[in-house]
Amino acid sequence: MKNTRKTRVQEVLASEHSLVKANSLRMLPIALFSILLLIGVHISSAQEDETEIDTYKAFNANAHIKNMHTWHGFVVHPGAVFATSLEYKTRDQKFTFGVWGGASLTSVDVVNKDTGDYVGANYKEFSIYTSYRFSNKFFIEAVTHNNYTGVEERGDKLEYWSYDKTQGYNFVDLNFGYNISDNTLLYVATILGGGSGDYEVQEDASLKNSWTHYFEVKSKVWEKDDYSLSLFAGGAWSFFTDKTFYTEGTGNVINVGATLGKNINFGTYKMPVEVTAMWNPEKEKTVLQLDITLF
Repeated sequence: MKNTRKTRVQEVLASEHSLVKANSLRMLPIALFSILLLIGVHISSAQEDETEIDTYKAFNANAHIKNMHTWHGFVVHPGAVFATSLEYKTRDQKFTFGVWGGASLTSVDVVNKDTGDYVGANYKEFSIYTSYRFSNKFFIEAVTHNNYTGVEERGDKLEYWSYDKTQGYNFVDLNFGYNISDNTLLYVATILGGGSGDYEVQEDASLKNSWTHYFEVKSKVWEKDDYSLSLFAGGAWSFFTDKTFYTEGTGNVINVGATLGKNINFGTYKMPVEVTAMWNPEKEKTVLQLDITLF
């Protein structure tokens, strides 16, 4: 009787073991699937993290179309222009090196010095700039401005890399910017080396560098939805000469105005547009500039 009971117990245990084994075999695909799913999720997360890192783009390009080109209170070109830029930025976004170019759709008249005739000259500029942002508030920038509009049309020899004082189209700016708040920027620019006419002719016919300084305050005063309004005022002066690069006489306020920015929406694409009303009290000139960012 005892042996019979033992046999039955063994049969029950064997049956339960077989059931557990069968259940385990049935659960094995589910377990494997779960493991594979976890591995897939981990790989996907790793790829997402990698994608976030790889969103850094070292190079970028921009294009603008404008009804005119103004700069520091100057009307550089009174007609429509294309403006483009190509630049490199480091991963931390602190260092930038780029080139900026402009080409006009319209021309201005210049006098050919050999024939005395008026000839059309299209606006042409190719400038190089570099900047370093020390923080969210402070940056330093250097720009070599190379505006060679009308050089060959006047009968002059084009020398792109020449910074001769009397040549008339190459000079270097050293600029500093400081955000005293999220909405207000203080900006100072100094012309180096007397290029492009930044000098005063002395009584002995020598040329004295002006080292002209330009100072501007710009502040965003209103913002709603895709609209923003900024006011600005800028002036120029020299510690060394009476005239400056921007003025015929002593230093003066030369750039006062307002800029309204908005986005024009084409589906998910937003096209930034700015309209600037600028007044130059020194030259008694007022203009309205339209600037459309294409990309």
